Amino acid sequence: MFYTIENEFLTAQINDFGAELHSLKNKSDGHEYIWQGDPSVWYGQAPVLFPIIGRLLGDKYRYNGVEYTLQKHGFPRKRAFEIVSCERNEAVFVLRSNDETRACYPFDFELYVKFILAGKSLRAIHTVVNLTDGEMYFSLGGHPAFNCAIGDWLEFDKPETVDTETIDGESYRLPDKTPLLHEEKCVTITEHVFDRDALILSGLKSKAVTLCNAAHTHEVRFIFGDVPYLGIWAKPGAPYVCIEPWCGVNDDHRPRADFSEKDAIMRLPQGGVFDLVYSAEIL
Repeated sequence: MFYTIENEFLTAQINDFGAELHSLKNKSDGHEYIWQGDPSVWYGQAPVLFPIIGRLLGDKYRYNGVEYTLQKHGFPRKRAFEIVSCERNEAVFVLRSNDETRACYPFDFELYVKFILAGKSLRAIHTVVNLTDGEMYFSLGGHPAFNCAIGDWLEFDKPETVDTETIDGESYRLPDKTPLLHEEKCVTITEHVFDRDALILSGLKSKAVTLCNAAHTHEVRFIFGDVPYLGIWAKPGAPYVCIEPWCGVNDDHRPRADFSEKDAIMRLPQGGVFDLVYSAEIL
């Protein structure tokens, strides 16, 4: 089911299946900013990534001596969330642990996703609550896809010198990184920039990036804040780009004895709360 929120400038629709952002439109001209999920290209739109990001080695992990299977990006994108509230300009959804989630992820949790429209911005707040009797391990990320064209570009707020992780054909990180920017701000979206999968960046000085085009119309400033990783991805040549704030990262080829040893894994104490927030501002 789709839920609609709005203010004087924008309307947004959210699908309760996956708590996935389905639409963000400017009221003044009706322009749609969110990729509409063509299944012949990529069916997704803005999946919530939890409790892993990317792919586990062999799609499996061990925790406290028990082996679990968990598919790429985790399970929220394939489950219906409960609607907590839906008012004029904000909506809140929740996914709670149950026997099905515990079969692949042995922790008790609540995962809230809240969308707020304020002025010409959409703010998305992802909140994890640890209800486990003990520490909880997880990753959390956003994956919104914005409509764009080949030749558009992403412009960081500050000049960056940054490499991208190198990804192999099975979606695992390789030891070597590839230079991307040297005291530069812009990543141009070409037909081949994503031929080797996502760009995975870390150590950025910028806290935001703007999706730009030559006509300077329908641009979006995306504020990702202090996340340790930023993913940028699309199917090669497709008319969208995903800007993905990540608290976590996909596996490399090194086996880990326990889930708690996974690269960039987040730790939350019993009763702890963690927020991942991003904003998309229509310029």
